[in-house]
Amino acid sequence: MRKILIANRGEIALRIIKTCKRLGIETVAVYSDADKDMPFVKQADYAFNIGEAQVFKSYLRAEIILEIAKSEGVDGIHPGYGFLSENAAFAKSVQEAGIAFIAPDPETIELMGDKIVSRRTMMEAGVPVVPGSEEGTSTLEEAIRLAESMGYPVMLKASGGGGGIGMVRCENEQALAKSYGSTKARAKAYFGSEEVFVEKYIENARHIEIQVFGDHHGNIVHLFERDCSIQRRHQKVIEESPSPFLSEDGKRKMYETALKAAAAVNYKNAGTIEFIVDEQENFYFLEMNTRLQVEHPVTEQITGLDLVEWQILVSRGEKLPKLQPDINSSGHSIEFRLYAEDPKSFLPSPGKIEVFNWSNFEGVRVDSGYESNSTVTPYYDPMIAKCIIFGETRDESIKRSDQFFNELKIEGIKTNAPLFKEILMDERFKNGTYTTGFLSK
Repeated sequence: MRKILIANRGEIALRIIKTCKRLGIETVAVYSDADKDMPFVKQADYAFNIGEAQVFKSYLRAEIILEIAKSEGVDGIHPGYGFLSENAAFAKSVQEAGIAFIAPDPETIELMGDKIVSRRTMMEAGVPVVPGSEEGTSTLEEAIRLAESMGYPVMLKASGGGGGIGMVRCENEQALAKSYGSTKARAKAYFGSEEVFVEKYIENARHIEIQVFGDHHGNIVHLFERDCSIQRRHQKVIEESPSPFLSEDGKRKMYETALKAAAAVNYKNAGTIEFIVDEQENFYFLEMNTRLQVEHPVTEQITGLDLVEWQILVSRGEKLPKLQPDINSSGHSIEFRLYAEDPKSFLPSPGKIEVFNWSNFEGVRVDSGYESNSTVTPYYDPMIAKCIIFGETRDESIKRSDQFFNELKIEGIKTNAPLFKEILMDERFKNGTYTTGFLSK
């Protein structure tokens, strides 16, 4: 590959550009009116405006992005995450144009994108799933009947959803009745389908995911786990690896199951198998993300691997650079998602970043699409940066994280940095005993 178009923006676009520069690959950026002065536009070798600020008038305009790719003669399109990254129709149109889609096959994206179908596929492969609907529910009465059969609390979920969108916890029948209509409407708005299903809510759970990678030669490996249990509104805020909760035997079982899940769909490229884990380390399949994850730097820090490079190598038909016996991990990595938001209400806080700098001491990595004098607009996800802190031990990572946030300078907008300072002082976090309910409590 000599030239790659990045169908995304912000920090992930910069992240891909960094690897491409190291590999001697030219990059083509696409940007909206709101992003014309952003760092990723300046760093790319070529950049093209694709429309107005709203995503449906720019970053979701698949036909315009594909036209640019064809006219520029690119060899591959990297979708990053979000936007078109899990759009099977876009992936197929890219391949039909003779361009490599630097992600899994369209068939796999489509299969695992439907939560009902993916649950059924995993059950057939012998992968444990959370008790729940085997089909989408068509009426509120049906949802209530299912919820009563498995017992409250339950989760109401969009069948085509992901990233925490279209998920509501319901404590009783009244809550389910209240949320049913709005969840269907939200599912329709975000995913094009109003189908929802009911799933048993696992109390005091951990959210743990396994990074997997496959190539076109039949090789599939895991790259260990990430603990993503600290969440707000079902969206991840802090991720770390190794998990401070899992036993070695628990990890081994999850790795084996993740590989079984990936093999069941003949998986290629980067993917993540997400599990919910109870207090006894019983684990259940939640979903498979058929793309590079926001939190992939956590895995890169403990393995020393470049996952974007692996994606490119696999997409051009090469074998995985390493197979399972040669993949090792060491140390401990924690990622903090720095958002432009009020740390108490979690409401977005867009505006101009007047000052943004940090201390680059040992173990610090910051992936950001912003810099001093950049503006966080209301049109996109308000994540400013991913702050990844590495240490030889978890205690060392926590101490370095505390130092990092004490020295971080960000002025002009509200951020959730104060929240991280509170979390780092909390004994449940220090002891690794937190669950997905940590922030709400």
